[in-house]
Order: sequence, then C-alpha cells, then structure tokens
Amino acid sequence: MRLIWGTVSGINETTSQVERLTVLLDGSVQPHPAVSYPPLAGHCSVGERVLCNTTAVDLGLGTGGDHFVVARAGEGVVVDDPVPGHIMKLRYTPLQRDVTTVEEPVSPHHEAMADARTLDGLPVVCCGLHSQVPLAAAAAKERRPGVRIAYVMTDESALPMALSRLVPRMLEAGLVDETITCGQAFGGRLEAVNLYSGLLAARHVVRADLAIVAIGPGIPGTATPFGHSGVAQGQAVNAAGALGGRPIGVPRLSFADPRPRHVPLSHQTITALGAVALTSAEIPVPRLPVDHARQVDEAFERSGLWDRHTRVDVPIDSAPDTRGIEVRTMGRDFSADPAFFLAAAAAGWIAAS
Repeated sequence: MRLIWGTVSGINETTSQVERLTVLLDGSVQPHPAVSYPPLAGHCSVGERVLCNTTAVDLGLGTGGDHFVVARAGEGVVVDDPVPGHIMKLRYTPLQRDVTTVEEPVSPHHEAMADARTLDGLPVVCCGLHSQVPLAAAAAKERRPGVRIAYVMTDESALPMALSRLVPRMLEAGLVDETITCGQAFGGRLEAVNLYSGLLAARHVVRADLAIVAIGPGIPGTATPFGHSGVAQGQAVNAAGALGGRPIGVPRLSFADPRPRHVPLSHQTITALGAVALTSAEIPVPRLPVDHARQVDEAFERSGLWDRHTRVDVPIDSAPDTRGIEVRTMGRDFSADPAFFLAAAAAGWIAAS
C-alpha cells in the first residue's frame, strides 16, 4: 500500500455519491485524476489537503487509473450522515459505513422481504463483466419496451457503485429501473446483505420483470482458472436457480482480444459456467459470421458446457440501442469486437421473451 498527501487542484464532477478530482501529489509536478466518495470522506474543495491511496496506479492497475481519497485534512466533524439502519458495509475497516438494508426491520420493505422465498421464475441475466449490463438491458428494452429491469451488483470487484460511469447513465436513459448493491458493495438505491436477498428484493420490492447480476467496474484476475472475479457469474447462476429463478449465462465471446485465453470463448466463462455453476442455465449464442460461428461452436463443444446448460440460438446480429450511452470493453467498441456485444445483447433478448 502507498498513501501520500496531496492538494486538490480541480473538481471535475461532484454528486452526493462521488467526486472526480485532480490532485497534485506532494513531490509531483503534474496533477493526477482522483476519486473521492462523499459518504465516506465528505465533500472536497479546491486547495484542500487530501490523503490519497495511490497503490493501484503505482502498480499500473485500477479502472480509469485514478487515485482514491482516504481522508481530508481539517478539524471537527467531517461526515455526519446517520441512517435508520444498522448494517455496516466495508465492515471493520477505517471507512466502514452504516446503511439501511432492504431486509432489516427499520426498512419499509422488511415485511415484503420477511415473506420472500422465491423468484417465481424471474429471468436473471448473469454477466461476467460490468460492461455487459447496458448491452443486455438495451436489448431487453428493445424487444419489450415496458420491461422493468433491476441491476443487482455483487461485491467481487469495485465496491462503490458510484465508481461506475455507466450506472447513472443507464438510470437516466431508462435502461435500468432500479439498482441494488449486495454484500460489501454499497451505493445502490437499495442495499442488500447478500446476493440472495438482493435478488429477492428485485422480485418482491422492485417488482422487476428481469434482473441483471454483474460485478462492478474492474475485474481482478491472475490468468489462473479460478483466480478472477468472473467466478461470480457462476455463483449468480446458482443463486438464481436456488431461488426458483430462470438463470441466463452470458458467454464472454471475442475475436479481438489479444489474449488467447479469451478467444473465442473466454476461459472465465468456461470456469464460471462449467465448474462454479451447479444449476442449469440458458446460454444464448448470437448470430455470427460463418467462420466465427464455427469457431464459437467448436469452443463450446470443447468446453463441455452443453453437458449442463441449454443452448439458445438468438437471431440477433446488430448492436442494441443503448440510448446514446457509449459502451466499450477493454477499450473496444462494437465495430472492433462485435461478438462480445452480440453475446450480451442476446442474453437480454431472451430474458425479455
């Protein structure tokens, strides 16, 4: 870990949940982007001294390459934001935060959650990456404009939902109708203790017609079969199945990724759906050019995924209408990596059927 003091030189964006800053670190000559979360550190001002965690940037990691504000220099009470609930997220860390979860007795939804036992067949799109969420949602809204969608974010990657630039844009554009953060993740419009209750909240509180489960931005990975956040996809399939939902697994397809382990069918998909997922799911396969389709078919056959899951061929071969939201995966847009986009869109297409 590396912590270093700096001075706020600019505020580029400020909301109740996140501030995007530029900070001149002590000993540096150029300011650097930084993120601060007002619910954890209060609001920053230009010229203020801030303590930054620069570890991820120093290691060449981190979504967006931002430093993170740990604390602000000053005196007196910095944050005074009590809530009715008593559940802590980021538990037993210096920045543990109290939230009101959808399940607890002080929640207005406690009664509904106390009786919640099943998803009643709710379609649950289980993604491996955060960038698949708007694609699945857009395709579902295209096929069934009135469909109500809940995004359920797990805690295997970024913990603050506010880090995502996609989520507020999806809400504003109407691609998703409600957000739920589970486990140690926080910042959704509803909070849940774990994925199971988060899914039940999507069904019984949000009254969603379908749920999309995915990690937040960023995906820790080690180039080993199980050492990556993508295993959360298999856990989501299990949760959806255990609760009587209709799990739909999004395959990570690509013909543009420079890493062979992700072409044409990612090893993360094979591990998550082939080893972690114990419940059968529907796996959509989009319409692809003949040569690419052949390679994808061969990769699926080698993976053994059809021994457990059901293939659904989807007649989708164009990008969904994301309502002006730019979506990229590893810096690539639809024209650079259509297979990735089509696979995610195909999941939303069948979920809305």
